[in-house]
Amino acid sequence: MLHDVKAGDELPRFVRRTGFENWNRYAAVNDEFVPIHMDDAAGRAAGYPGAFGMGNLQWAYLHSMLRDWLDGEGRIRRIACQFRNPNMQGQVVTARGVVESVSASDGGTAVALRVWTEDQDGTVLAPGTAEVWLPTA
Repeated sequence: MLHDVKAGDELPRFVRRTGFENWNRYAAVNDEFVPIHMDDAAGRAAGYPGAFGMGNLQWAYLHSMLRDWLDGEGRIRRIACQFRNPNMQGQVVTARGVVESVSASDGGTAVALRVWTEDQDGTVLAPGTAEVWLPTA
């Protein structure tokens, strides 16, 4: 239950196997048809092993993880991440989060979180932070 949240709690993970299909759908919604995300030769020309996923898609996965966890309660106040490693085709990307602190705020509870995406080998792709607000139970 969200009203029992405490420091150290881990959020349920949000997992996606990624590749051209995911990137193409994301590009269509955001009008982001950039060659490095659609063409292996363009990705290699940019210094990567091939095409790679959009950084903002990892941000979206973090956002989805938080929305799923909140399940209609409370709201996301802020979320930020830094793109440190590329999301390559065929990787399994997992959005994760851990509660860092819980405090009273604005008639409810502010929850500070450490969030990140990682690949199937545990390599962190995008570390970040988030804060959500929960109504008083």
